[in-house]
Amino acid sequence: MKRMADMFLYITLGTNDVARAKRFYDAVMPVLGHVLRTSVEDEVGYGQPAPARTTLWITRPFDGAAANVGNGSMPAFAATSRAQVDAFHAAALAAGGTDEGAPGLRPYGDSFYACYVRDPDGNKLSAVCEG
Repeated sequence: MKRMADMFLYITLGTNDVARAKRFYDAVMPVLGHVLRTSVEDEVGYGQPAPARTTLWITRPFDGAAANVGNGSMPAFAATSRAQVDAFHAAALAAGGTDEGAPGLRPYGDSFYACYVRDPDGNKLSAVCEG
């Protein structure tokens, strides 16, 4: 039986400025233990250190059109502690992200502690600790 974490191979978010997006994600992903795995002209990729797979891609859209925000789309990254959620939120704001919900308990479970931010392209992100 596959675990829920095995449901997705990777997630892709669009950007109109790869260099700006890289600066943002270089600041926030290490807080959760993810590292820069790939950096080329049109995309950057993050994941756990090798040999793990790159699981988050930030890229210019393949069709050449401008990237835009997916209304209702939001990757939620697993955090190992509430302090890690707090640090993710602080790093995102310091790196040019915007607040969409300060760290705190949410009504999705007794210990669902989360924060919400938007990256410089407007993509909504969350970091969650359920412990």
